[in-house]
Amino acid sequence: MTYKNNQQQNNNSNEKNKDLIEAIVTETLPNTLFRLEVKDEDLPTEQARNEPILAYLAGKMRMHRIKVLVGDTVLIKLDPYGGRARIVSRL
Repeated sequence: MTYKNNQQQNNNSNEKNKDLIEAIVTETLPNTLFRLEVKDEDLPTEQARNEPILAYLAGKMRMHRIKVLVGDTVLIKLDPYGGRARIVSRL
């Protein structure tokens, strides 16, 4: 792998991390749904910061049976259209 390809990969991973937001699980719901409270102030609008977010587990987390409990800190990726968020990682 050349230096240029390696640099492009680093730029792509930085872009992916910009979309991720830290949140805390406040409630568990059926069918691997969770109610979250946003930890960061990175949300686009002021109104969205005060509302709880509904999120579901990502496919890899379901596949590997990673458990998420109330009080866990998680990384989420928001839906650009205002739907549910996706829990990508548990911290």
